[in-house]
Amino acid sequence: MATLSSAVTTLQLFAEPTRVRLLALLEEEELTVAELVTITELAQSSVSTHLGKLREAGLLRDRRVGPSTLYALNEGNMPAGARQVWSLVRGEIKDTVLEGDKGRCGDVVKARERTSWPDSVAGQMERHYSPGRTWEATARGLFGLMQLGDVLDAGSGDGTLAQLLASRAKSVTCLDRNEKMADAAQARLARVKNARVCLGDVHELPFADESFDHVMLFNILTQATSPARVVSEAARVLRGGGNVVVVTLASHDHAEVTASYRDIHPGFSPTQLRRMLQKAGLVIDSCDVTCREKRAPHFEVITASARKSAGNK
Repeated sequence: MATLSSAVTTLQLFAEPTRVRLLALLEEEELTVAELVTITELAQSSVSTHLGKLREAGLLRDRRVGPSTLYALNEGNMPAGARQVWSLVRGEIKDTVLEGDKGRCGDVVKARERTSWPDSVAGQMERHYSPGRTWEATARGLFGLMQLGDVLDAGSGDGTLAQLLASRAKSVTCLDRNEKMADAAQARLARVKNARVCLGDVHELPFADESFDHVMLFNILTQATSPARVVSEAARVLRGGGNVVVVTLASHDHAEVTASYRDIHPGFSPTQLRRMLQKAGLVIDSCDVTCREKRAPHFEVITASARKSAGNK
């Protein structure tokens, strides 16, 4: 809970139109001071001053690339209070000045891209497209580095991920409570000899203790009646030395959107998820917000990896 003083300070950050313009631009693109000056048509001293205030408050991050400093929204580590205010502001405001900034930003980015492609994207390749360099292609390539044991995909849906993993695993087991999804997975995996599909509830996994080397809980915890129970069950069926990987939405204020996908919970904080993993007796390797969607309402995603100590039953 913020103090009155810190709350007022946070609100004052957003009371200056220039700072709102800069945040709106840097939410979409990583830009230099010179590029921001061109886009906003403001004096460099003014842009630099406001960038400094936003960076000091934790709303922006910056990094050096050669002689230039690039600024971007501090998506993963923005203070909670500022994040809530910014979410409200960006969702409510619509202005011709911001539209003009957006258009000029597009021109600046296009001009940048006409320079040498490697030079223009060095240090920010994940933000740019090049022919054949998609996330799916990258993921399929990375799978070639894996050698997995017995894998459980709990809440597997139609078996899409199992199909990708099967060639690099000893076995893949798909479990879903929805019969139509299970039937679709069965059809998808019909020719995959080391894959099987089971009907079942993630709250009561129909498997013996220590049955798997890896358990996947991908996009399932928000739909679970008891997320902690699901994590506990995953730990139970995990062998010593094995790991659980979780992908789930971070806490959000858009339950009306996710309800249509049968979500019960409006996401979790990394702290909440860490507690669930620790209570299940797992050792946490990582548990953080790892990405933020560009499309409104800009859902954030937590990725967590935790392991069961060897000999721990």
